[in-house]
Amino acid sequence: MKHVTPTLTQVTQYGLINAYLVQEDDGLTLIDALNPKAERRILAAAESLGAPIKRIAITHAHPDHVGALDALVAALPDAELIVGRREALPLAADRTPQPGEPTDGRFLGGPVKVSSTPTRLVDAGDHVGSLRVVDAPGHSQGQIAFLDERDQTLICGDAYSTVGGVATTAGPYWRFPLPGFVTWHRPTALESARALRALQPARLAPGHGSVVEDPGAAMDRAIAKRSK
Repeated sequence: MKHVTPTLTQVTQYGLINAYLVQEDDGLTLIDALNPKAERRILAAAESLGAPIKRIAITHAHPDHVGALDALVAALPDAELIVGRREALPLAADRTPQPGEPTDGRFLGGPVKVSSTPTRLVDAGDHVGSLRVVDAPGHSQGQIAFLDERDQTLICGDAYSTVGGVATTAGPYWRFPLPGFVTWHRPTALESARALRALQPARLAPGHGSVVEDPGAAMDRAIAKRSK
């Protein structure tokens, strides 16, 4: 567990996979749920902060981001479960392309198996406490990111990773290739990387790797590398 800012705590599993606890006036928002059996780690982190988890919000429905979700929902029956409207379909094991989406996306592995049902679906521009929802598809069909409007922290899911350096997941990065290998549609992922960069975040909080302060130049280099 690492306190990144007064309102952001990073909870890491295996040294590579991140969830985040965001402090709000009424308690905590949990972003993502790591792999299975991580619920104790997350609940212990919340307890150490002395605040209840009021909301669970998911960036995307890959196993390393929703693995402990069912256990957390069971442990926190009063917490909201918030999912992007588009990502609610793959969370329910439905990978069918929607009108206007690419039909040449690729999937590795079987659909995620989660029994929990969202209590709230969100779209771009909606708010989860202090966090503004931002569309970030490509790595998954309906991935979303969250921009904390108090300090411009961008919790980007797997639109970027920072293991060994800042990289988009529009293709495998040699220092940490896995997120790029499992990206659903690489051109869409690159467009989302550009859109997130345009938000001018003060810090980048990825699903994999350390939080990066003042990430703009590194994001530009990562985009340029995939734009060649």
